[in-house]
Order: sequence, then structure tokens, then C-alpha cells
Amino acid sequence: MSDDILDSEPFAIPSGFTPLIWRRGFGQVMGTLYERPEPEGGFTRAFLVEERHTNGMQNCHGGMLMAFADMVFGHSVSLTERDRHWVTIRMLTDFLSPARLGDWVEGTSEIVGRNGDLYTSRGRIWVGERMVMTGTGIFKFAAPRKTVR
Repeated sequence: MSDDILDSEPFAIPSGFTPLIWRRGFGQVMGTLYERPEPEGGFTRAFLVEERHTNGMQNCHGGMLMAFADMVFGHSVSLTERDRHWVTIRMLTDFLSPARLGDWVEGTSEIVGRNGDLYTSRGRIWVGERMVMTGTGIFKFAAPRKTVR
């Protein structure tokens, strides 16, 4: 009998990506997410689709993609307002193609609007050259971040 883990080659994380270290909350149970800063000041977040992320067809479950989109679309707000916590008010997404078991999924976003304490971001998620999801998110500030000393 063969063990699938031993039969496969380990996945090599693409250059420039480092793991995000979640100290508490939902981010810990999603699995390892990665981030790479981009030269023009933006960012790319990513994850490897593992068995625990899949549905019965071995595609990444839509719930995982939505959770990842929330982490990606909201991050552009975090970069704009580093001293405040935000909450998601609304997410609108379009699923364009599947992410499959073993795929390296990447995403980024940008701020496209602000009205008082509401920010709107636009984001996209892809695998290689294939777009997986696009969408927008609206985020509201909830509380100041506590300064850690």
C-alpha cells in the first residue's frame, strides 16, 4: 500500500512569498496563507489548495474561496488604515473557473472608493493565467487597533 503524501513531490512556494502568522481566530484554521509585497506598493496573497479545502469534485470549495477573497479584498483597507480594525459589510463575487486540488491560488485588491468610514475595494483571484474569481467588498471601521508594546 502506498501513501499519497510520500508519492508526491513537496510543493515549492514561489519566490518572495512568506507565510502569514495568525495568532488567533479564523485565520489559523484556514490553513497557511502567504503574502508577497509587490514593487509598486501593492501585495499578492496566496494559498495552496489542500484536500481539506476541496469539495466532492476536488475543486476548492466556494466557502474557502470566499474566505480567501475576504482576506484579500479587506487587506487593501488594512494597508490604507493600519491603526484601525475593519469588518466586512458586503462581498459581491463572481466565480469564473475552479481552483483545483494542488493549485497555487493568488489574489490582490485595490481601494476604489471611500465614503466616510466605508471603503470599497475591488479584487481578483487567479491560478496561473486563469482568473478564478473577481469581486468587490465594502468594509467599515470597527475599532482602533491596540498598540502592542
